[in-house]
Amino acid sequence: MGRWTRQELEDAFERYQDTARRAAETHDWNVFADQFTEDATYIEHLFGEFRGRESIRAWITETMDRWPGTEMVDFPIGWYIIDEDRGWIACQIWNVMGDPGDGNDYREQNVSLLKYAGDGLWSYEEDVYNPGRFVEMIQRWSAVKERISGEKQPDAAEAAAEVIGSRKDPPS
Repeated sequence: MGRWTRQELEDAFERYQDTARRAAETHDWNVFADQFTEDATYIEHLFGEFRGRESIRAWITETMDRWPGTEMVDFPIGWYIIDEDRGWIACQIWNVMGDPGDGNDYREQNVSLLKYAGDGLWSYEEDVYNPGRFVEMIQRWSAVKERISGEKQPDAAEAAAEVIGSRKDPPS
């Protein structure tokens, strides 16, 4: 038996999902950062590794406050697995873009690993995904948004290259 009951892990994971929904609705990603321990580690395969809650906060608030993060409106869970003995949760998260005006669904998935630390906090998150698939999805979304709104959209491939070029460590 692990340190936490399955119910505590389920409840903490439900709060994690509620927090992501609230952050997407309000555009206040501070609440997302607040659910990590002060010494948490967050590994994001395009953006890098962040150590500590305040480092996570700086990254997530900046990232989600600029394009294309500002266009992501929902992060529903496709599936999840709870490892009760170790306090880990593995899940598929859909990153959903807002409707660009054609009524179609634009989303891409990542698999996230979460390590529970107790008291409703997480000590580790790692997001694993294919950045190329995200770029392709965002380019499709952008083309539709531009065609319907007439407003020029940033280039997703250039935005991803800019992130990679600004990193001190190579993408994982």
